[in-house]
Amino acid sequence: MLKASEIKRGDVVFLDQAPHVVKHLETKSPSSRGAVTLYKLRFKNLLNGQKKEVSAKGEESFETIDCQRILVQFSYLDGDEYYFMDLSDFTQYGLNRHELEDQLDYLIEGLTDITALIIEGQIAAIDLPQSVVMRVVDTAPGIKAASASSRTKPATLESGLVVQVPEYIGTSDAIKVNTLNGKYMARATTS
Repeated sequence: MLKASEIKRGDVVFLDQAPHVVKHLETKSPSSRGAVTLYKLRFKNLLNGQKKEVSAKGEESFETIDCQRILVQFSYLDGDEYYFMDLSDFTQYGLNRHELEDQLDYLIEGLTDITALIIEGQIAAIDLPQSVVMRVVDTAPGIKAASASSRTKPATLESGLVVQVPEYIGTSDAIKVNTLNGKYMARATTS
């Protein structure tokens, strides 16, 4: 059992007869003496993908679910099925397109540092790294003299995601993108 005050993003709990993963949490501090701190929790149902918001007091308990977290690599796409490979024993796990929703824009073949959530031998969800490196496939030509200006331009990345980048970024440059907000972070070094 986990108290609401102990829950972290990514924890899996049993709610409404189904496993739910914590996607977002917010603490609401009381404005008067004697009031109780409230925790606003946003869950995603791992069976049907529905989202649910719950407000709980710090002492309220949630039943935890036994699950395993493993490191996987995105291997390939087959129709609407995305396949991930366990990096320790090379087991393949598949997730359908609708189960990945807002993570699709960051999945490129060979992406590593993905954490998979395994419940009863089946993959239930993935957690992307905080940032990913992707190549720019289409943008206006880079401007050499544009250094530290705040002007940006749209760039299409290899996954199809469009982000705003500084003017000096050109086609085929590798950039680092934040997976939480979809924004450009920095130019990436190429290896």
